[in-house]
Amino acid sequence: MNDATASLKESVGRYGVWSARLRSDDPSGGSERAQAAAELEQLGYGALWLGGNTAARDAAPLIEATSRIVVGTSIQSIWEHEASEAAASFAELEVSHPGRFVLGLGVSHGPRVEGYSRPYSTMVGYLDDLDKAGMRAGHRLLAALGPRMLELSRDRAAGAIPYLVTPEHTAQARERLGEGPLLAPEFKVVLDSDPARARATARAYLAMYLQLPNYTKNFLNLGFTEADVTGGGSDRLIDAVFAWGDESTIRARIDAFHAAGADHVALQLVQDDMTSLPREGWRRLASLLA
Repeated sequence: MNDATASLKESVGRYGVWSARLRSDDPSGGSERAQAAAELEQLGYGALWLGGNTAARDAAPLIEATSRIVVGTSIQSIWEHEASEAAASFAELEVSHPGRFVLGLGVSHGPRVEGYSRPYSTMVGYLDDLDKAGMRAGHRLLAALGPRMLELSRDRAAGAIPYLVTPEHTAQARERLGEGPLLAPEFKVVLDSDPARARATARAYLAMYLQLPNYTKNFLNLGFTEADVTGGGSDRLIDAVFAWGDESTIRARIDAFHAAGADHVALQLVQDDMTSLPREGWRRLASLLA
């Protein structure tokens, strides 16, 4: 493990928050997002992962509102942001706030990108361009699911930030990465102990992801069946990719990722209303992680 990766692991700690709302384009919510970021830092989270196709510029206000928490993109699409632009934005943040920003990169999904082709080769070329622009591998992470992208995360980045995975995937990823690289899977949490209600909330949110072949293929590789990934997702699938239940059950589900080899878990709170910042939920989550 090189010094940059070791420092990143120490900085992000064991738990972070994944949220698309923290990067909202609505300028009227900037003050609340900044306040939320400051509170998340006080609650002990080590990183904020800005969900959706995001960029370094979305991270800057949150970094400026806090003093130590790491802010990362999860993910920045390589199809929508030139490597030279990404390297320049990173360099600017690194000068003003050293060690506070990490660039999470991903190949997105075919149905969402016009002209999508050869995602692995395109990512390799993108990393080559980042190298030429002077951005070191220790400051970038890849949204890797399959074996080849995980190996690229090991060899050309500081590690991997897999999305919508299980502890079984984490164990496989750790074996392929080895001990050095950062492994920081995202995991979804529904703070509800009622089975029918919690699964309904989870199933409504999962529906959009079951339209994306990258995820359904990964589920099938993990041993799920076609029946699991159709009709909104089976209870078996829902219970594997979401934590719900009482606090001890949720804590145990999160701990399973660490036991499988994760260094850090990026926790995404899922609720019926996904348009507002779940600040009370983040507080509850922090208390059960303490």
